[in-house]
Amino acid sequence: MRPNDMWAWHDAQGLKRLINVSGTMTSLGGSITSKAVQEATAAIMGEFVNMHQLQALASAAIADLTGAEAGCVTASASAGMTLSIAGCMTGIDPGRVEALPLEPGDRNEVVVQLGHMCGYGAPVSQAVQLAGASVRPVGQSTHAMDYQLESALTGNTAAALYVVSHHVVHYGQIPFRRFVEICRSANVPVIVDAASEYDLKGFIAGGADLAIYSGHKFLGGPTAGIIAGRRELVRAAYLQNMGIGRGMKVGKESIAGAIAALRQWQKRDHGAIRAQERAALELWARALSPIDGIQPVIVPDPTGNPLERLQVNVDETAFGASAATLARALGEMDPAIVVRNHEVELGYFQLDPCNLKPGQAEMVADSLARAVLIAAKLEPREGDMHTARNGGVDSYLAWLANAP
Repeated sequence: MRPNDMWAWHDAQGLKRLINVSGTMTSLGGSITSKAVQEATAAIMGEFVNMHQLQALASAAIADLTGAEAGCVTASASAGMTLSIAGCMTGIDPGRVEALPLEPGDRNEVVVQLGHMCGYGAPVSQAVQLAGASVRPVGQSTHAMDYQLESALTGNTAAALYVVSHHVVHYGQIPFRRFVEICRSANVPVIVDAASEYDLKGFIAGGADLAIYSGHKFLGGPTAGIIAGRRELVRAAYLQNMGIGRGMKVGKESIAGAIAALRQWQKRDHGAIRAQERAALELWARALSPIDGIQPVIVPDPTGNPLERLQVNVDETAFGASAATLARALGEMDPAIVVRNHEVELGYFQLDPCNLKPGQAEMVADSLARAVLIAAKLEPREGDMHTARNGGVDSYLAWLANAP
């Protein structure tokens, strides 16, 4: 693909060109879809279909890939979390479904380790509360113990939520299998938020009653969420479509695209793709290694996904600019190089290779070489750190300020 062709759509719409080395981020559209997924999505757009039958087809595909008894497709992983919690409260009683969120019943508490109550673009706690449930935090943010979880599980507990994310605290938490063991002894269902995880089988095999994935991140489908798990709980979550789930409904195109993405994942040559990603990381490391004050290091994914990223450590004194200023320089280029900057105040950002189009790895390497020269000459800006850490909020506010 020639560079000009790569940006034809952006140019036609008057949108900024960008290369995503941040990851499968919702703010960047999740991921890019393959031709097979695009064709499956487009094919159903011109057809009527019984949505329950289509969801049954999706359930079979989800069960086949995850090892779960059943599954369904939702509007997003966040919607899947809310609907799963609601299902644990209502079961398949339509009267209770319609009573949410104002009348959640006696069993309305959701137990979550405090270190797991992160933000993913919105607060985890809000996804719980949208169902009408109450959050019951366990432990302290960096220290959760078995006895704290055990004492939190009462007759009012509807479910226990376990969050797997690079945003959660990665030490001092109750390990997943022990979390499941404690909850199972109290007969409390465990819901796992695994939106950005490669492992589609491990959580169900490890005892989760429901596991939730994003359809539009590593799976590379259209915007959607996937619920997998015990049949009766999947049914209860799906029944929320006649209640609070109505406003979170998923379209036929997203279901068809998610099915195609699930089937594609089974045939994916993961080894070959990892080799391509590793080559990009090594190329970028070579581009940055000669620069005084910059130390590029290839690091593993913090949640155990089979991928690596390039961590760009910036010594502000030796380099002459901060990690935030260098990230700003990359983001102001054409095309913009959008980096993974959620920990930039610690003096580094990361480059993620999993969303590259052909030829973009080389373009990023060239941009890195140019950006280090630009950043070293930039005057530090008071908003650099704020923008890097709060880009999503700033983007929302900017849109509101300029909305027609």
